[in-house]
Amino acid sequence: MIFFSAHRAFIVTHLTSRNYTSTSAALDPSLSLLQLLQFSIDKQSLKLSQQSHARVCRLGFDQHAVIVTKLISAYSVCKIPVDSQVVFDLVRVKNVYLWNTLINGHAKNCLYNESLELFKKMCRSTVSPDNFTFSTLSKVSGDMGDLPTGNLIHGKCIRFGYFSDIVVANSLMSMYCKCGNFVESLKLFEEMPQRNVSSWNVIIAGFAVLKDSGFDLEIWKTVKYMQVEGMRPDAFSVSSLLPLCHGDTGTWDYGRELHCYIVKNELDLGRQVFDQMKCRNVFAWTAMINGYVQNGASDEALVLFSEMQVRDGIEPNRVSLISILPACSSLAGLMGGKQIHGFSIRRELNHEVSLCNALIDMYSKCGSLNYARGVFEDDSLCKDAISWSSMISGYGLHGEGQEAILLYDKMLQLGTKPDMITLVGVLSACGRSGLVNEGLKIYRSIVNDYGIKPTLEICACMVDMLGRSGQLDQALDFINTMPVEPGPSVWGALVSASILHGNSEMQDLAYKFLIQIEPENPSNYVSLSNSYASSWRWDVVAEVRTMMKERGLRKLPGCSWININSKTHNFYVADKAHPCSVMIYEMLDKLILAMKAACNSPDFEIDIDN
Repeated sequence: MIFFSAHRAFIVTHLTSRNYTSTSAALDPSLSLLQLLQFSIDKQSLKLSQQSHARVCRLGFDQHAVIVTKLISAYSVCKIPVDSQVVFDLVRVKNVYLWNTLINGHAKNCLYNESLELFKKMCRSTVSPDNFTFSTLSKVSGDMGDLPTGNLIHGKCIRFGYFSDIVVANSLMSMYCKCGNFVESLKLFEEMPQRNVSSWNVIIAGFAVLKDSGFDLEIWKTVKYMQVEGMRPDAFSVSSLLPLCHGDTGTWDYGRELHCYIVKNELDLGRQVFDQMKCRNVFAWTAMINGYVQNGASDEALVLFSEMQVRDGIEPNRVSLISILPACSSLAGLMGGKQIHGFSIRRELNHEVSLCNALIDMYSKCGSLNYARGVFEDDSLCKDAISWSSMISGYGLHGEGQEAILLYDKMLQLGTKPDMITLVGVLSACGRSGLVNEGLKIYRSIVNDYGIKPTLEICACMVDMLGRSGQLDQALDFINTMPVEPGPSVWGALVSASILHGNSEMQDLAYKFLIQIEPENPSNYVSLSNSYASSWRWDVVAEVRTMMKERGLRKLPGCSWININSKTHNFYVADKAHPCSVMIYEMLDKLILAMKAACNSPDFEIDIDN
């Protein structure tokens, strides 16, 4: 207290002996002062606040209501409410904003009794409290858990005519919830002539606190009624509801609905919800990680996975591991995938079939087929259809078509019925390896022996398989006899095969149908334009580009990435954002020259027949 008393004396002496002469050097010194004070507030800098205070005194703005209000806020933010009080006391004419700023500043510094004393002095003065005053004091009462004081503030609100103000009513409801009188909060809510999202959030949070008292269903009814009244749940709503979806009280379906809502309303909402949660459990962390993975933000997912363990000390569960593994796959992060595999072994989770399936998929996509096979062939794994499908797809991805077929046959011999994913995997493997006869045999078998109706994905695999082998007419015949309407994947497969074998007539036909089906997909137009350009048909190229421009279509640039020393580097077409872009382009130029020199070498030959 010795320091505060001395500092208080310094301020009083400085204010009473100041120079009132304002400088004329600046055109609007009050504006520069306000900016400086706001900067002090943003940085929470006591030194800047004191320097600003000195300038306020020197320029004679100590009675300027707006500037003094900012100065009081600055000292409050810097946790020096004593100085805020000194500045306030020396203002001769005080308005409601000054009172509110000082009361709120004391409240934020947990000086609740002092805030209430200031309110009493305010009521004895000529200044009347407003809705902000009552909102602040309602919060003070709630934070103190002082119901009698809260009732008193409620009575004052009614007396001053603020009982119908939404902000005041929300604060009062929150106060009653914190003081353990939820019934009064609910009564106040029902009497409100008008509500906003915050009103509903208070009630949802109140029900959430009482979840163990038989109010579980009431919470979800409230959310439903909220939407019926046209109010959309925001980040606070969802953050109040997520902890209730822990899966052991029949609320897991609600959790899945919330997850869909977050994904549908952009990932940003989900992150706002997550950041606002005071207590995050493994389910919340996993949901956030999964959201990043599903939205293609693998880097952020991996960072969050690490923070979950390092910052909050929360150990990932089986679902967490399954959620993060696709991030390793998309970034070809074999080392990260191995670490997750090792963690699962240490925690004896490596026998969980869903986790093993995710590991098989991850290892296959990271280029480590042997590790994928090792997980699959572990005797402790009780394989399901997804296990077989993942391994078959892995073989196909690595060009091991014959191995994929052998594994498919083994699966059938063991009595496991193939599903759509299995069939797409084995047919894709046949297509990549040129095993057309084997692929046709499998297709006839699934239709005739298993009675499976081919899907678009299966048909696209067949077209791709026939087209890759050069049987373009047979591929077109297959499309014309398909049991389902051909979609973009089917015509896209025919386009790729036509380009591969240089059949421009078939290519034009496929593009025609592709653009009819997807008239708003810019990739189709760009590919068509490039195709015509390679044939020197510049007049048609111009027509396609004009059509794109008229429809407002623009293709997103392609992106490549590489992982070096646990850091992912992204590159777009003509991208110069990377700090080493100059060196990268120099190296590319050297490589291009080297390749051109190799092509011009007399030893370089192309075998057209092969």
